[in-house]
Amino acid sequence: MMNVPALFFSAAAIWGTTWFAITFQIDAIAPEYGVALRFALAAAIVLGWCRLRRIPLAMPRGEHRWLAAQGIVTYSVAYVLLYHAERFIVSGLVAVGYTLAPLVNMLLARAFFRTPMSRRVAAGGALGIAGIVLVFWPEFAQLSASRDVALGTALTAVAVLLSCLGNMIVVRQHARGVEGWAPIGIGMAWGALCSLLIAIASGRPPTIVWSAPFVLSLLYLTIVGSVLAFGAYFALLNRIGAARAAYVGVMVPVVALIISSFFESFNWQPLTFAGIALAVAGNVLALHRPAAPSVESPA
Repeated sequence: MMNVPALFFSAAAIWGTTWFAITFQIDAIAPEYGVALRFALAAAIVLGWCRLRRIPLAMPRGEHRWLAAQGIVTYSVAYVLLYHAERFIVSGLVAVGYTLAPLVNMLLARAFFRTPMSRRVAAGGALGIAGIVLVFWPEFAQLSASRDVALGTALTAVAVLLSCLGNMIVVRQHARGVEGWAPIGIGMAWGALCSLLIAIASGRPPTIVWSAPFVLSLLYLTIVGSVLAFGAYFALLNRIGAARAAYVGVMVPVVALIISSFFESFNWQPLTFAGIALAVAGNVLALHRPAAPSVESPA
């Protein structure tokens, strides 16, 4: 069994690279079909593993509607929005938006589970938001010529909120003993089905431009970016709580922006460094507090 640091760095390193891998998908397949294919394959792998290891797939009565909800927001709608966002802004900037995930998780945990918050959290949130604004500021300065950045940013913001709502469902499930590979696989299956229905409703053709980069990136996103990364992240979430587990999102953008600078010509500017520093400092300030239960059991 992996320890907390290993789970943390595994999730951060993997998700820091998946943003760029997605760029090979959006030019080859419609985002809705791409997400459906990715999580259908991931669900098949996880559920097949459960069968092989004889892990029970039966869920307590009433849990399937929660698994469906979690699958829809986490493995479907949020990712469809992210795939579309990468059509308008570079992958590293999409990843930067996820530095707000710890703060959003804490706010949602407060709303749903009455988790205490402090002035430290509020101050950290303000720094985090300021950092995001600084990183995006050079892009926003070009809005007079293009609205792509605004659209990409809006799509990313909604995706972050949905992902955090999905985390709250996972917290609820863990509090009731619903955890492990089986609920992950079932949730992914629901997400794949939802994405397929969205694709059909949109009228987009289910065409694929086959190429080696498309196949390799799909395999990477499926096996490493979905199965292994979500397995590590949810295990981390179960051990240290939703707020602290989301701190993974603080490190991911640093990795993603480095990759983006090499492969997508992202230009690092003084505001980029200052913004990342503020975002990281804000999250550290918000998350580094005396040990206490991150999320109380739902009432």
